Amino acid sequence: AAASRVFAFRDARWAPDPVLEPSAAVRTPQPVPLVIDNGSFQTRAGWASADPAVPAEPLLRFRSLAARSRGARGGAGAETQVGNDLGSPEPLRWLLRSPFDRNVPVQLELQELLLDHVFQRLGVASQGCVDHPIVLTEAVCNPLYSRQMMSELLFECYQVPKVSYGVDSLYSFYHNRRQNWPCSGLVISSGYQCTHILPVLEGRLDAKNCKRINLGGCQAAVYLQRLLQLKYPGHFAAITLSRMEEILHEHSYIAEDYIEELQKWRSPEYYENNMHKMQLPFSNKLLGSTLTSEEKQERRQQQLRRLQELNARRREEKLQLDQERLDRLLYVQELLEDGQMDQFHKALVELNMDSAEELQSYINKLSLSVEQTKQKILQAEVNIEVDVVDSKPETPDLDPLGSEQSLEDVESINEFEPLFAEEQPEVEKPVAAVQPVFNLAEYHQLFLGTERIRAPEIVFQPSLIGEDQAGIAETMQYVLERYPKEQQAILVQNVFLTGGNTMYPGLKARVQKELLEMRPFQSCFQVHLACSPVLDAWYGARDWAVEYMTREEGWITRKDYEEKGGEYLKEHCASNVYVPIRLPKQAPRTTEALAPSRVLTSSTGNPCEQV
Repeated sequence: AAASRVFAFRDARWAPDPVLEPSAAVRTPQPVPLVIDNGSFQTRAGWASADPAVPAEPLLRFRSLAARSRGARGGAGAETQVGNDLGSPEPLRWLLRSPFDRNVPVQLELQELLLDHVFQRLGVASQGCVDHPIVLTEAVCNPLYSRQMMSELLFECYQVPKVSYGVDSLYSFYHNRRQNWPCSGLVISSGYQCTHILPVLEGRLDAKNCKRINLGGCQAAVYLQRLLQLKYPGHFAAITLSRMEEILHEHSYIAEDYIEELQKWRSPEYYENNMHKMQLPFSNKLLGSTLTSEEKQERRQQQLRRLQELNARRREEKLQLDQERLDRLLYVQELLEDGQMDQFHKALVELNMDSAEELQSYINKLSLSVEQTKQKILQAEVNIEVDVVDSKPETPDLDPLGSEQSLEDVESINEFEPLFAEEQPEVEKPVAAVQPVFNLAEYHQLFLGTERIRAPEIVFQPSLIGEDQAGIAETMQYVLERYPKEQQAILVQNVFLTGGNTMYPGLKARVQKELLEMRPFQSCFQVHLACSPVLDAWYGARDWAVEYMTREEGWITRKDYEEKGGEYLKEHCASNVYVPIRLPKQAPRTTEALAPSRVLTSSTGNPCEQV
C-alpha cells in the first residue's frame, strides 16, 4: 500500500503545434467564424461550423506565454517562442512573458504574438488580412481601454470583417443549460488568476453586482511551492512551479470542513493512509565514488584526450585564420612590388594601415605566429604518439655508478629517509563499493499531507497567504444580500461552477455546505458543475457563433468600429454590458471672458462685486 502511493512527476514536455491545413468547408460558401478562448492560463482556438467535416472541438490549445531569447553569439538574432513551442517552461522561467495583468490583456505586442501563432498554425494567411469573423472571449467588466486596444489590433492589423466579444464563464453557463434549467443563476468562475461571482437574471448579466476575488490557480501554486520549499530546503531548486501545478491538478482536493479535516490529519493512521509521496528524479551513483584505481586512471586519460583534441582543434582554427590574414597582407605587398600604387593605397585604407612599414611589421608578426602555431601542432602530435607508444608508468633509471658509492653515503641517505616517507607513493588498494546508509529514493521524496488541502483552501480563506480579501463564501453571501429575498431564492436555484480552478474534488460539496449555512432554514438550492470546466467556454462560444453566424446581433463590424470607436460593444446573451464613455460637458466660457473687461471699464466700486 505504501509503494502504491509513490507518484513520479511526469515533467511532460509540450509538443510543438503542427501547421494545420484548413478544410474546404471552412472557406465555402462563406468564411466561417474563428473562435478564440483568450484565457490567461491557456489559449484555445478552433472553427465554428455546423458542417460535420469541420471538427467541433478546439484544434489549438497552448499556454498563453511567450519568451524571447537574447540570441546566441556569432550574429544569430533573438528568437521568439510562443505556447507549446517553448517545450518546457522551467528553463525559460525568467524569460516568460504574458500579455495579461490578472485576466485583462494589457501587453498588446505579446497578444499580437499569440494571435499570429493561432492564425499561422490554423493555416490562415494573415499577411494581407484575416477574412474570417472572430469570436473572442474577454474578462468580466473588461475595461474599455483594453477592448479598444484589442479592437484596434484586430481591425487595423488583421483587417477582420467583424468581431464579437463575450464573457467566457457566461459562454460556459449557456453551453451547460438544459431544458429544465432556469435562465437565472449565480455563476462562480474560478480561473488561473481570478475568481468571479456573476449573478445572471432572466438571461442577462447583472454587471453592477459582479464581484471579483484576485485569487486563483496561480496563487495556489505559488503558495504550495513556498510550503514545500520550507519543508524540504534540500530540494529547493527541484520544487518548481510546473511540478506544483501538477500536484494541484492531480493530488489536491477541497475539504468540506477545513478545521475538521485538519484534525483528521493529526491522526498518524489517517496520515499514513492518505499521504501521497512525490518522487523527485535522482541518481543512484554516490558522490565519492566507488571507482577502482584503474577506472579513475582511465577517466583521467579520457579527459586528457578530450583536452588535447580541443586544443588541437583551436590551434588549427587559429592557424587557418592567421594564414588567411597573412595571404591577404602578402597580396597587398605584391601590389607595392608591382608598382600598382593606387590599388596599394586603397588596400591600405581598407586594412586601416598608414604606411608600408606598418604593413611589413604586421606581416612579420603574422609569419612568426603561423610558424609558432605549426610547431605547437607538430609537438602535440609527437606527444600524442609518445603517449600511445609508452603507456607504461615511468620508472627511474638505475644509476650505473651506484655500486661505487661508499658506505658513509648510504648511511647518510638512510638518515633522511624518514623525512620523505610521506611523499612516497603508496599502492592503492581496491575500493569496495560504498553502501548507502539511507535510502536515496526516499530522501528524494516529497511527503504531501495537509499540503493537499492547504493550497486550494486559499480561495475560501485568502488570509492563509496574507491577502486582505473575502473568500468565495463571503463574497457569494454579499452578492446575494444585494437582492430581495425573492430574487435570492431564484439565484440559488442554479449555482453554476466553471473554470479550471473548480476541478478540485470536493469543491461542489464545499459550496453546498457554505450555502446551507447562509441560507434560511428549509430553503432549497442547487449547485451544478460544468461538464468540462476548462473547455466549456470554447464550446459555448462555438454554439453562439453557429447560431448567430448569419445575424447582425452581437457582431461589431468594421463600419461600427470606425464610427463608434474601438471600445464599442454590441451586447448579446453572453456579453458584457456596454457602458459608453461619457465625457463631462465643459461649462461655457462667456462669463469668464467678459469678466476682465468689466473690471477694466469700471472706475468705482469693488471689482469682485461687479464681476
